[in-house]
Amino acid sequence: MSDSPYIDLLKKVLIDYHRMEMGETPPIKKNKGHKPRYWLLYALERILKNSDFTIREKVPFNRKKRELGLDWPAYADSMIGLKRMDNIEFCVNDTIKNNIPGDLIETGVWRGGSVIFMRALLKVAGVTDKNVWAADSFEGLPKPNAEKYAADKDDDHYTLHDILAISEETVRYNFEKYGLLDDQVKFLKGWFKDTFPTAPFEKLSVVRLDGDMYESTINGFDYLYPKLSVGGYLIVDDYGAVPGCKQAVHDYRQQHNITEEIIDIDGSGVYWKKLR
Repeated sequence: MSDSPYIDLLKKVLIDYHRMEMGETPPIKKNKGHKPRYWLLYALERILKNSDFTIREKVPFNRKKRELGLDWPAYADSMIGLKRMDNIEFCVNDTIKNNIPGDLIETGVWRGGSVIFMRALLKVAGVTDKNVWAADSFEGLPKPNAEKYAADKDDDHYTLHDILAISEETVRYNFEKYGLLDDQVKFLKGWFKDTFPTAPFEKLSVVRLDGDMYESTINGFDYLYPKLSVGGYLIVDDYGAVPGCKQAVHDYRQQHNITEEIIDIDGSGVYWKKLR
């Protein structure tokens, strides 16, 4: 629990932890090579796609899954769960306490919950010389470039466009509804391979990689890790969930002789403090 009641409440609201009695209506996932799960509901939804109605199967809220970020919430502004929210709080506050220079960035923001939380932490601490960067294509994930990144050969995140492609306008609105959209919030729109090489910041204090794929993860390391200040934090959201992401982490660490301990957050996310 945070020392600040506002921060403690905000992170729970961002993951919809406070409405557990309502249950959940999760997105329908398409299984590769098979009909979508709950195919009849899916077919009806396609028929009604121009209406205001959305058909979903109601399931009970699972407190443990929400704490660990193991479900895809229908209404929450973040899917990372409570423990990864706690990790963001720790990393951001530690860099503020120790005057680590640089902005904060998340690469792959979905509905914006994590970067909204970062902005709130800066505001509560009275920090005015750091920006929060929301880096995303705002079009979902790219198709795998298997010739260049073999680890992404069978990755099918791009097929989940209806679930993962959240517009920049929606993310901006989400910042606004929490009263946190201001000049310290910046957007970096486009595929990471195109935007990261010329990103307009020199130093970073917290880098949170949430691109799922090998390509998205290694792009983050190649262009952002060199800008991460000593004493800053590198967070990887999908290390324990997506094999390609995990491979990208180890490939980059081996190539650049990074030896800082990888610390587990919740079985999926990991982080470390940059020491040199």
